[in-house]
Amino acid sequence: MSGSVVVLVELLFAGMSGFPSPWRGVLIATFILAALHAIIMPRWRFNVHRWEVTDEALYTRAGWFSVHWRIAPISRIQTIDSHRSVGERIFGLANVTATTASAAGPVRIHGLDRQLADRLLDQLAVATGQTPGDAT
Repeated sequence: MSGSVVVLVELLFAGMSGFPSPWRGVLIATFILAALHAIIMPRWRFNVHRWEVTDEALYTRAGWFSVHWRIAPISRIQTIDSHRSVGERIFGLANVTATTASAAGPVRIHGLDRQLADRLLDQLAVATGQTPGDAT
């Protein structure tokens, strides 16, 4: 989606300046890069990005060139949030964030189906409520 916005903005500026030849090259290059991104990015994300919730922990794996594993013990989760941007609401997607006291920051799961995100929030709320301790 962001690639199409860039192409549209470039078309606007090129149209305002009468489509000089340098703009044609820029538009073609941007269109090719946006198309490659649209083809490659979903497959790459599908092959790399993972998440799982067990009774003991929330596991995530994410990254593009360097892959990062995060393991957040259920007993250490302090808050669970969901976020939906305008674009994500249009496509029925949501993000889930589990905040811990870790210096590495919160554990985030991006691009979930809205209903799946809601079920995950419920599952994590129940799991953290049943875990003894104060999550510190």
